[in-house]
Amino acid sequence: MLSKQKVFALGLQHVLAMYAGAVIVPLIVGGQLGLSTTQMAYLIAADLFTCGLATLLQVMGTKYFGSGLPVILGCTFTAVGPIIAIASTSNLATAYGAIILSGVFVVLAAPLYGKLLKFFPTIVTGSVVTIIGLSLIPVAMNNVAGGQGSSDFGQPRNLLLALITLLVILAVNRLATGFLRSVSVLVGLVVGTAIAYGMGMVHFSSVGEASWLSIAQPFYFGKPQFNLTAVFTMIIVNIVSMVESTGVYFAVGRATEQKVEQKQIVNGLRSEGLAIILGGIFNAFPYTAFSQNVGLISLTRVKTRNVIFAAGGIMVVLGLLPKLAALTTVVPNAVLGGAMIIMFGSVAASGMAILSEVDLRKDGNLLIAACSIAVGLGSATLPSMFDQLPEFARMLMQNGIVSGSITAIILNICLSRTREDEVTSGVAKEAQSA
Repeated sequence: MLSKQKVFALGLQHVLAMYAGAVIVPLIVGGQLGLSTTQMAYLIAADLFTCGLATLLQVMGTKYFGSGLPVILGCTFTAVGPIIAIASTSNLATAYGAIILSGVFVVLAAPLYGKLLKFFPTIVTGSVVTIIGLSLIPVAMNNVAGGQGSSDFGQPRNLLLALITLLVILAVNRLATGFLRSVSVLVGLVVGTAIAYGMGMVHFSSVGEASWLSIAQPFYFGKPQFNLTAVFTMIIVNIVSMVESTGVYFAVGRATEQKVEQKQIVNGLRSEGLAIILGGIFNAFPYTAFSQNVGLISLTRVKTRNVIFAAGGIMVVLGLLPKLAALTTVVPNAVLGGAMIIMFGSVAASGMAILSEVDLRKDGNLLIAACSIAVGLGSATLPSMFDQLPEFARMLMQNGIVSGSITAIILNICLSRTREDEVTSGVAKEAQSA
């Protein structure tokens, strides 16, 4: 039984693991739309507050809402482009109106989507989990180099910091025992940040400028407005997120050594829909299951939901206290990158373990795994190859997890039918010869 102090530390570790991904979305959207400093601060605070609420909704596991799995929810990157496009051509109120209605769609469509899970046998699940891990590795490497677009990208000091952080995590994970081992990533982040501070790479100016209190306000950017095209666009975004989340649920199930049932996924998606509605009301973002934290569960071997409850609570508090939220941003990108290498690699290794349960020499399984992983990784590393496609197709194909998942599902259906035809043909021939 973990003490409250240990649960808090483990929850904080999860928050730090996903924090960069959660904050980068409001920074990109706010920057592209030319929001003021005050509006940007609100957007980040509201996002963290709603991330926390969404995570709590997900992990509760009630009759109709919540998967009951230790899953962290965060804003989806898929929505960045569409939100900017809608707000640029109309206004933010129209974007948030579309987000609210798309959340209603997810809540209503979740049971129907659940019936499609028969298309996720072990070969598809293993391929999707592998794709999740592999497609995140370029994100880790960007951070190792200092963060895409940073002035010191690729500087030796960034690479050294990432290496030190990685080595500290490995050393603690292998040499320590008990609780210290379970917070190896947190120890690595603290040591890496301390070394970076000594190198003059950590600055606390953002902490001093941040306010102490921020209350999320419904409809901060105005009452929601509704446009049919905008609503349809956000529905497509959330269909993509539903596919992505399904892969994350299966990955978490693997990490926690439990079989994920259809009801859990349906209830989890209902919770995501409710979280999306809250995101629209508080003028934050659409939310989806975050794959960043799956590797952390595999690495720490701590599977209790109390830790994720703590993580959700911490995010709510950070959303209410921007000064504390700013304190977590001082961790350099290179330090985060060092931690991401092992976390994302753990997800990929977990997917490979699932694939090892399947006989790749039979029934076209090798083709399903090979093609889906190649398409997914290719889409993740070179999304610009789809820039000339229509917007709908571009949204699908530029997300490596989604494109790889769709490839695996389609190939599995086609090859299954081929196998059934071969069996039927063989039976018919035997009957004729008899």
